[in-house]
Amino acid sequence: MYNFLSLLIGILIAIMVAFNGELSNGIGNYSSLVVIHILGYALLVFLMLYKKIKIPFKMTLPFWLYSAGAISVATVLINNITYSSIGVSLPVALGLLGQSLTSIVFDHYGLLGMPKIEFNKKKLIGIIIIIIGVCIMTFL
Repeated sequence: MYNFLSLLIGILIAIMVAFNGELSNGIGNYSSLVVIHILGYALLVFLMLYKKIKIPFKMTLPFWLYSAGAISVATVLINNITYSSIGVSLPVALGLLGQSLTSIVFDHYGLLGMPKIEFNKKKLIGIIIIIIGVCIMTFL
């Protein structure tokens, strides 16, 4: 089930990059960021009100954990900028490479209190395959 959901995330990201990129081409990078995030915010507020969910801010959590929203804005902006020059597939492929490398570091060192999952040959082979794929998409 989780593997399927992860695959679904990849599909949704590719669709999102295309939609956001076209919106950005139509109304501009920063205007599209505002529209995208206001619509996302409105949907979340509706869902939270419907399900009667409250935001449990915890003062014991490090403040920087709440900065993921800024990372989201930067991610959408960078995708919008790259979309008009290199399309959907290359930013998504390069994003996959970046996500894979970063997640391997998080797993290997157990960052943010996560359990340590050591780097192994299978992961190395996977990274090499992704790099080869990105190189083929970029240079051939």
